Amino acid sequence: MKRIATPLLVLALLGISAATLSGQTGEPVTRTFNAPLDRVWAVTESVLKSLGWDVDERDRSVGWIVTDSRGVEFKDFGVYGEGTRHKLRVTVKAAGEGRTSVSVERQLYKEERILWMKERKPIQTKDRSVETAVVDAIGRAL
Repeated sequence: MKRIATPLLVLALLGISAATLSGQTGEPVTRTFNAPLDRVWAVTESVLKSLGWDVDERDRSVGWIVTDSRGVEFKDFGVYGEGTRHKLRVTVKAAGEGRTSVSVERQLYKEERILWMKERKPIQTKDRSVETAVVDAIGRAL
C-alpha cells in the first residue's frame, strides 16, 4: 500500500504545481477612459507602436491585442537563445455611454530556444510598471 500511495502523492503534488504555474500571470492593470471605443482602440494601437511593441494578434470584435514577445534579459546566439522575455495582452471594452475600459496584462517568462524549439516557463512578478506605463501613455494620448 505504501508503494502505491507515495507515487500517487508525488503525482498529485506535481499536478498541483503544474496547474499553479500555468496560470501565473499578474493581475491586469485596468483603467477606464471617457472616450468612445473606436478612438481608444486606435490610440491603443498607436501607443503600443510608439512604445516599441509589435502587434502579433488582434481581434477588434472581441476587443483584444496580443503583442510580440520582447526580451527583458535575453541573449540570442543564432541557433540558441535563453533568458527572460515578456509580452502584453491588451483588452479594450466599452464601459458604458462614451466610456471605454483598457486592461493590460503582462506575461513574463523564462525562455530557452534551440533552433526552432522553445521552452517557456512562466515567472511570477508583482511589478506592474510595464502595464502601468502603457495605460498611462494611452491616457496621455487621449
